[in-house]
Amino acid sequence: MAAGADGPWKERPDRSTIEKLNESEEPMAEDLNPHSIARTQYDNTLPYVDSLVGWKGMAEWLFAPEKIVTVTLPVVMDDGLVHTFQGYRVIHNTGRGPGKGGIRFHPSVAEDEVKALATWMTWKCALAGIPFGGAKGGITCDPSKLSLDEKRHLTRRFIAALGDNIGPHTDVPAPDMYTDAQTMGWIYDTYSMMHHGTNSLPVVTGKPLDLGGIVGRSTATARGVYFCTERFLASGRLPKMTTIAGARVAIQGFGNAGRHAATIFRDAGAVIVGVSDTSGSALAPKGLDVAKVGAHKDSTGRVVGAPGTTSGSPLKVLEAECDILIPAAMENQITMENADRIKAALISEAANGPTTPGADVILADRGITVMPDILANAGGVVVSYFEWVQNLQNEEWDEKRVDDSLRKHIYRSTDAVMARYDEMVANLPMYQARWQEMRPGAPALRHPDYRIAAAVVAVGRAKATAEARGVWP
Repeated sequence: MAAGADGPWKERPDRSTIEKLNESEEPMAEDLNPHSIARTQYDNTLPYVDSLVGWKGMAEWLFAPEKIVTVTLPVVMDDGLVHTFQGYRVIHNTGRGPGKGGIRFHPSVAEDEVKALATWMTWKCALAGIPFGGAKGGITCDPSKLSLDEKRHLTRRFIAALGDNIGPHTDVPAPDMYTDAQTMGWIYDTYSMMHHGTNSLPVVTGKPLDLGGIVGRSTATARGVYFCTERFLASGRLPKMTTIAGARVAIQGFGNAGRHAATIFRDAGAVIVGVSDTSGSALAPKGLDVAKVGAHKDSTGRVVGAPGTTSGSPLKVLEAECDILIPAAMENQITMENADRIKAALISEAANGPTTPGADVILADRGITVMPDILANAGGVVVSYFEWVQNLQNEEWDEKRVDDSLRKHIYRSTDAVMARYDEMVANLPMYQARWQEMRPGAPALRHPDYRIAAAVVAVGRAKATAEARGVWP
């Protein structure tokens, strides 16, 4: 299996060093700031991206966000009091098309988190080959404490405050954590009320079907994870596992992506050995009944205590005995603290940023392969693109067209990443020499992994677009 990389800027500790650090009273500190992690991942790609005149300056240009919008949102709550919320929208790069990215409601929302998510969206869209750049938005709030009316008022105030920072040809939002089709319906309606006489349907994706939504959007992220995993296993790169059928699968998260992934992988013949939500993990080494767990979640609001399962902490599912692990929750779930306890042979990332750079190193040293987020979870934005096209052309796509087109996009992206990985491995001495020439005295490059390969494809495409367009004026 491939070794990982900790970036070209510093030496990666060997296993004995890592083990000693884990055993010491002062373990290695790990930077969990999402934007710092995005920067580290970006820097890891630079030695492998073709060097052209002006590349050093362009490297900074391609990483820096184009626009950061921060808005203050006063909302009259159900008790009559005014509560003030903070909202963010970041457009990272629109070189390849309008900004594209979800809006999340969560207590952790902060500017650095939104900047990182927007950056990953740029690479995700470029890798998927769709004509969007990266964007992201969010409101710092606890949605579990908001009534439906409060959530509606907050959504409408946010869109009104953003004004023309969003639009069908400038920046197109979508659902994310704790937002859904209903939220997107409010976004569309608010924008439409502010732009009479225009086709406002393409301003947002993930809408209800009766408001121009597209079939298959709710399952798109999970189905994309399935197609990526299926394609990778069929390549024979994991000789002991060439198909999903019979594989033991653990899934962290039982929201939209995680819950649908459990059903899709089960239907493909996998054995689901564990799922989790914020309440804890529901584990069943011989396989759980996905339908019963879903019914228990619907009735109690939690997966813990589902029939036929044993309970554990929310992170326990990450350490389950399994063949495939699907992180489908939040960022920074697999870290240097727990990477040594991961037992899966393959990790397919349904969440954005679930694995830290330090954990990537440990996982690679242990022979664990990672299908990175910008590849594995691209199904959501790909089907959002289909919805956008459907709305612009006033069409209605059927489920077969959506599914076939999604499969084609994900297969093609997975093939591109595997091909680039093979090329990087075959030409590593050349990349080593070029890197030493660019940065004399820099540590030798580490063996590439699939995260680096995916980012190299994506950054290379964004760079090619920027060079073709030039710098205006």
